[in-house]
Amino acid sequence: MHHAGRRRSPRTGLQASSHQGIETFLHVRFDSSLRVWYPANVLEGLAVHPQVRWILRCQFLVTLAAAATGGLVAGLDAAVSAMLGGGIAMASAFAYAWRALWPSGNTAADARAAFNAQVAGEAYKFAVSLLLFALVFKVYVQLAALPLFLAYAATIVVYWMALLRQQ
Repeated sequence: MHHAGRRRSPRTGLQASSHQGIETFLHVRFDSSLRVWYPANVLEGLAVHPQVRWILRCQFLVTLAAAATGGLVAGLDAAVSAMLGGGIAMASAFAYAWRALWPSGNTAADARAAFNAQVAGEAYKFAVSLLLFALVFKVYVQLAALPLFLAYAATIVVYWMALLRQQ
């Protein structure tokens, strides 16, 4: 196989070869906030803003803590319900970030477009929350409502922490 050139990645020290500008070997990068290596040519398009990663990571940890507490206090159904409540909050946060941070071409710098993206993000967040709560109440017969809502509320508090963290 003929390679147009070999280069050493300055960020990783790993070699990547290219053939007519196309990566033929895995090009990797290190994400210091997550402390993981990832394939850049695969995940680069899925890059998430560091603030969003921080929020989702904290929400996941709060969800795990709520599920462990619910499981110890009230059993398996409470633990599952708490996981579902935290999962709903995480899914709605991801839906908000996905829509609100959706690139909108040249109008991304426009104040009206940015405002509209935030409003659309909130609408997505509300719709995802509503649909997932309805689905959980319809499908999970052994639902423990208190752990579900407590975990959801505790996980939503992470948003407020994110605002404080920015300042």
